[in-house]
Amino acid sequence: MTETDAKGVDGAAPAAEVPGVPAAAPAPVDEPVDPGPPLPAKPDQAAPRGVTPTGAETGAGPEAAAQQGAYLTTSQGARLRDSDHSLKAGRRGPTLLQDHHLREKITHFDHERIPERVVHARGAGAHGVFEGYGNAGDVTTAGFLAAGKRTDVFVRFSTVLGSRGSADTVRDTRGFATKFYTEEGTFDLVGNNMPVFFIQDGIKFPDVVHAAKPHPDREIPQAQSAHDTFWDFVSLHTEAQHHTMWNMSDRGIPRSYRMMEGFGVHTFRLTNAEGATSLVKFHWKPKLGVHSVTWEEAQMLGGMDPDFHRRDLHDAIESGAFPEWELGIQVFPDNDEETFEGIDLLDPTKIVPEELAPVQRIGRMTLNANPTNYFSETEQVAFHVGHLPPGIDVTNDPLLQVRLFSYVDTQLTRLGGPNFSQLPINRPHAPVNDMLRDGFGQQGSHAGVAPYKPNSLDGGCPFFAGSDVPAFNDVPVRVAEDRKVRANPASFEDHFSQARLFWKSMTPVEKEHIIRAYTFELGKCYEQGIKERQVQQLANIDPVLCAEVATGLGLPAPGPTVPLTDEAPSPALSQVAGEWPPDGRTVGILLDPSGDLEGLEELRRSVFAADMVPLLIAPHGGTVAGLPVQRTFATGRSVEFDALLLAGCPAAAPDAIAARDEKAGRAEIAALDPRALLLLEECWRHGKAIGAWGAGVSALERAQLDGTRGVVTDDGPDAVFTAVRGLMRAHRVWERFPSSSDVGGQA
Repeated sequence: MTETDAKGVDGAAPAAEVPGVPAAAPAPVDEPVDPGPPLPAKPDQAAPRGVTPTGAETGAGPEAAAQQGAYLTTSQGARLRDSDHSLKAGRRGPTLLQDHHLREKITHFDHERIPERVVHARGAGAHGVFEGYGNAGDVTTAGFLAAGKRTDVFVRFSTVLGSRGSADTVRDTRGFATKFYTEEGTFDLVGNNMPVFFIQDGIKFPDVVHAAKPHPDREIPQAQSAHDTFWDFVSLHTEAQHHTMWNMSDRGIPRSYRMMEGFGVHTFRLTNAEGATSLVKFHWKPKLGVHSVTWEEAQMLGGMDPDFHRRDLHDAIESGAFPEWELGIQVFPDNDEETFEGIDLLDPTKIVPEELAPVQRIGRMTLNANPTNYFSETEQVAFHVGHLPPGIDVTNDPLLQVRLFSYVDTQLTRLGGPNFSQLPINRPHAPVNDMLRDGFGQQGSHAGVAPYKPNSLDGGCPFFAGSDVPAFNDVPVRVAEDRKVRANPASFEDHFSQARLFWKSMTPVEKEHIIRAYTFELGKCYEQGIKERQVQQLANIDPVLCAEVATGLGLPAPGPTVPLTDEAPSPALSQVAGEWPPDGRTVGILLDPSGDLEGLEELRRSVFAADMVPLLIAPHGGTVAGLPVQRTFATGRSVEFDALLLAGCPAAAPDAIAARDEKAGRAEIAALDPRALLLLEECWRHGKAIGAWGAGVSALERAQLDGTRGVVTDDGPDAVFTAVRGLMRAHRVWERFPSSSDVGGQA
């Protein structure tokens, strides 16, 4: 984005060229003493829409819910002269119980935290808008999908296993939950960045979560599946093998929330205006394509920036590079068997390849505002798969059926009672007249005397919707007469063919990453029997995968115990093919302050104009050629940048001594600062585009990278950046990632 074109949610230019500014106004050196009103929210921030607990528009802006007045007060609005000292019996005397302000302040502090989510505790959220394309009317009456219809949304992204304080870049499934505030009632599409799940029946959910969470005796490892209890469970419960394969792939460590696909996981039932039904699966397709970090990058980020994904999302929105996804559906006939091409649509461990059922795009979502308050919005938002508008209904998927109970039950504990829908972030944008009363957290002030039906004292209100009024209808699906059993249908028994389909659909470089992930995770297990058991499961998926992982573990490769199916690859499952807009990416520009800086300002503007963020990297902070330095050799690392431009060949800086910065190494023998060399080598190793001109070419030569794939040189910065920008459209220079011929072949 350009410095003039990048816009906040209200159309105003962001407060700074580079995202990350913490407040709406810069902080002065001295503490302000002249009373003034609270500062407004930053241009990139928004708050829940101003509606009452029962969905009526208030017309109030977001500032109405923020703090008011220039003076510190009690919770009842009484102004205070002091909040630094408790009330004492003399300067050295005991604190007095009568200090009501102290008691209020400490009591509230003691109760600030609510229970974190059992899963999906680590999250990040954003406000946005969804616009329907108008092409879904043949399958559903859902009004928010009408052509040009704009609907407010709030999205929460999350990891599954870790606590609120865990790192963003761990190998894990990511939650992708979207709350549509439709005029017909709230619709929660509560999905993941993977289209399948570990279990087929929700009764197993406590088991898989207990197995994947840290060991209960030591509470380690945090936010990881590389431990005995996880692999003990999935190697015994073989229906988990397909999802485990997705987790071990690059999908388990996304580059950004903005570059994740989203999936509803389950099959839903849609109803059109004529009452005809279809079965569908929901997909979110990111504008920027699907992209991941390498395993080495993930480990580096876990140490230097554990908030990487959260920061990336917020910085992109603050910069005006608004993330976008298209909502799509795969549509299937609603037949009695509820299958398609032999695939059971009620089995949440199965996908339908897009080559068999293309994804039809039916709308676009844009996230254009950050939360104003993390707790009140991102932490208190409550999703539920049973929040459905007219035209969308559930199916008998046994995992979905249990989720319909579990989500409400969870909110009762987390959010203090049954009125969690009245919290501002959860309030519907449709009129609410539910006859539900009282309870913890009641924020409505209900009129009338007859919260029951039928009644005459309140004029008969609320009334049932007649046939002439759009309303939610439970689809009258025939329930087969059968005996009560604790069992799955026979079609659920195939646990390996789709894991094999996924493996065969990967490119050689992606297969190498999967082998590395299995080898690392199983290598972290203590019990030899668990390793051997899981290697046997891999033998039932693919002999090459099994042999390579077994070799890494020092184990013999067993043969399969089930027939290997002949699966046609699904290219849609690979992340490598195609080109995508590089919007919102970060470009590092390495400087030598004593070198030739001609064209630097113009280059910086060109990067902004390309909807990307330039970060200047120099030996020291402050400014270079009048431009602000964002990273120094001591503070910058390669994982922060999607591409690197070399504007010079800086010699070792004064702080390039090992006692001050271990990355400096033996700087006294280096003609190029060792930290700059390390930055350059890491960017190359991670497949990032690199460009240089002038003295920057010398830096390439010293690193022995000149002339290699994805490294561009030219006479000036404009030509170099144009070429690098083109390379970035493929996400990485994939040719730099070699793979063995055995892995590259199809077994």
